[in-house]
Amino acid sequence: MGKQVVIIGAGFAGLSAASFMAKAGWQVTVIEKHNQPGGRARQMNANGFTFDMGPSWYWMPDVFERYFNQFGKKVPDYYELKRLDPSYRVYWDDGPIDIPAGYDELKALFDKIEAGSGKKLDKFLEEAAYKYKIGIDKLVHKPGQSPTEFLDLDLVKGLFRLDVFSSMKKHVAKYFSHPKLKELMEFPILFLGALPEKVPALYSLMNHAAIKGGTWYPEGGFYSVVKAMFDLAIELGVDFRFNENAEEIVVVGNDRAATIRTINIITQAENLFHADVIIAGADYHHIETKLLPQQYRSYDEDYWDSRMMAPSCLIYYVGLNKRLKNVMHHSLFFDTSFEVHGEEIYGTKQWPTNPLFYASATSVTDGNVAPAGCENLFLLIPVASGLENDTEELRASYFSMIIERMEKHLGEPIGDFIVYKKSFAPTDFVNEYNAFKGNAYGLANTLMQTSMLKPACRSKKVNNLFYTGQLTVPGPGVPPSLISGEVVAKEVLKHFA
Repeated sequence: MGKQVVIIGAGFAGLSAASFMAKAGWQVTVIEKHNQPGGRARQMNANGFTFDMGPSWYWMPDVFERYFNQFGKKVPDYYELKRLDPSYRVYWDDGPIDIPAGYDELKALFDKIEAGSGKKLDKFLEEAAYKYKIGIDKLVHKPGQSPTEFLDLDLVKGLFRLDVFSSMKKHVAKYFSHPKLKELMEFPILFLGALPEKVPALYSLMNHAAIKGGTWYPEGGFYSVVKAMFDLAIELGVDFRFNENAEEIVVVGNDRAATIRTINIITQAENLFHADVIIAGADYHHIETKLLPQQYRSYDEDYWDSRMMAPSCLIYYVGLNKRLKNVMHHSLFFDTSFEVHGEEIYGTKQWPTNPLFYASATSVTDGNVAPAGCENLFLLIPVASGLENDTEELRASYFSMIIERMEKHLGEPIGDFIVYKKSFAPTDFVNEYNAFKGNAYGLANTLMQTSMLKPACRSKKVNNLFYTGQLTVPGPGVPPSLISGEVVAKEVLKHFA
């Protein structure tokens, strides 16, 4: 019998780690509290509508392709991709602008908004492409366990070109003056967890990912990616145990995790899973504070409370019994103050007064996600992590606010045609995913929370306990989660092969 690894959580990072460990010849068991894989990217079906519950932007297709290639597979083996054009629409208070997929068309749009900005975009993206290449090739695959990992000639030579000591806000302002262009270039880092003045300009690599890499839609929705990774894991022999809620990690001999005790949500039966190694793909803080005895925790509560969190979300899944006449697959509603909402998320950490929000209508692209003649809407308001007073009344008030704004911009009624609605907010992130402070995207990618300054991917107290996912390296987002699973698998194999 080969060595056994038990993975807690079947989100993207857990699925990734499972396949890499199975490829290496280990016996792999994944325990998951929900009845399906995907974690925050689960799928919900209701009244004939199919909703992706979490991620909806498919960026960095090269990362997904690289992932499947390592198992002798290709993305088309599992799902088809369609590039969206326009990539998305932005609504400002003076009207909408469509962001074209074609680069020449995008440059022309930039020049129309601000004379000469097309050539500046060339230069901006030339630098961003360098950061993307170095970031993907040299940075995100580092486990962050030792400073010696970064003794790399390309990294040393390119240190200043990577702009790790300059802010995204200052970097964007070097190239563009018009407020709309600044918002367009700053928005991809909105979910990295800090104001543009706090995020290193290194993350302009996200602009390269968005503009050059393109915005795509996986046929069937984002859950097609989950299903592909799950199917691959099954092909590799991974054993999945759903409806199993992890209750305790039993440590023996002072530093070895021997067993995970679970409770089956359906039967309420207690089960024990023995392992040579445990990989925690669930919320890092939850694993440490709820599953481990205090003496085996790597970080205390003061440490966690000092962390800067990426946002949480207030989400609405909405079904309409009509088609909308003028809606895009992706829409950003920037018809209110970007700065004020950003400060309310990251500064004062309060419920927003007049928030920006995002709308996805997958039924514009995919005829199978809603009944005939109907529309499928996913509406998201970024909010601060750690908020309280998450009441039904508050959720209803925000819903009315954003529907009214959508109706104004689209020029047609929406509220009277709603046949299905479900909300998901910070309280649900806690209840469903044990998310620390109800976060949706993990830790903020600030300079002081990068690489070695993130919670370690290997426990400092328990020899055979490892962590993967958005609270450790490399950080938040779906592509980083795929990479996180690969990184932790390599660390396990390095120590326990």
